[in-house]
Amino acid sequence: MSDPSNKSPRNQPASTRIVAGQSAAPKRSLGRKIGIGAALLALLGGGAAIAAAVNSGGTPAAVQETAPAGNPAAELKLGYFGNVTHAPALVGVSQGYIAGELGDTKLSTQVFNAGPAAIEALNAGAIDATYIGPNPAINSFVKSGGESINIIAGAAAGGAQLVVKSDINSVADLKGKTLASPQLGGTQDVALRAWLASQGYKTNVDGSGDVAINPTENAQTLKLFQDGKLDGAWLPEPWASRLVLTAGAKVLVDEKDLWDGALSGKPGEFPTTILIVNQKFAADHPDTVKALLKGHVKSVEWLNGAADGEKASVINAALKEAAGAELKPDVIDRSLKNIVFTVDPLAGTYQKLLADGVTAGTTKQADINGIFDLRALNGAAGDKTSAAGLGKE
Repeated sequence: MSDPSNKSPRNQPASTRIVAGQSAAPKRSLGRKIGIGAALLALLGGGAAIAAAVNSGGTPAAVQETAPAGNPAAELKLGYFGNVTHAPALVGVSQGYIAGELGDTKLSTQVFNAGPAAIEALNAGAIDATYIGPNPAINSFVKSGGESINIIAGAAAGGAQLVVKSDINSVADLKGKTLASPQLGGTQDVALRAWLASQGYKTNVDGSGDVAINPTENAQTLKLFQDGKLDGAWLPEPWASRLVLTAGAKVLVDEKDLWDGALSGKPGEFPTTILIVNQKFAADHPDTVKALLKGHVKSVEWLNGAADGEKASVINAALKEAAGAELKPDVIDRSLKNIVFTVDPLAGTYQKLLADGVTAGTTKQADINGIFDLRALNGAAGDKTSAAGLGKE
């Protein structure tokens, strides 16, 4: 097992932090944003035709500097979150596993708080690939008619819980209460809304209903819970553990108990973090995507082989860089016990995840065949990971 402390990547990226509700690019009106995005896509799509139509003496400098389709990209812009469930990204970036595989391709990163914000950045071209929860990825794929993203690997399973005030003892006690999720349409938001629906509660995306759901940035959720302004929250790690260990919350639902393994063959496991890529970027730069996946696989292998103390130390240092603060030892230890790090995206669960999004009101029923492209992963990992009939493998 390689020692990450000996890693000294020459291509260490600088990170930008993006929180929920904050765009990765200057804000524009929706109509203007869509128009600009369409124009950029048209321009990029026409790059090969432009290059073929001119000779070497008359090629504009901008075209000359753009790597032809199929060549490694000059830069890979990668997104991830400052959560323990994104440890493969935290380790892969901080210890140089990803940059080391990219070679001459520059790695730059952006840190997000929740999935919808990362998807917005991906669709706007501010990033090329991102670690993210499955539901925002599904939603993007559905909204684009299957043309926006592909899921290329899993990263983490498990690590999400509904934690509540100590006086809430049953599902019946939730009526009229206010709960939080990281962001509307995010993976934990969808899980919360779908679970409440299964318990007979009605929720609406505007916050009304039998149980009010208030999408809130994770750090604010902790403070609001401590101030008595929230009754609970469905959160990923380390935030579930922070509310339990530092704010007196208790677990009402551990999401792993809702997954019996019938869909994935792995009881208790459900996709929490996956790795996705912009389809056009992947088509233009397949070698760069392969390199990214090689670094990702190395990161997951390290996480599954490192001693607990070393793992916690490396992740904590990366969290301080990405999110601004380290975690207390008991918080990170509890968090890591709730998570399985895996390159398997658990593709068999995605029809249910889609159905949950429909129930939650954050997506629509659609055909998600083609959402996976696991060919490069299977080449990098050496094992056959199934796309469950929903894409290439």
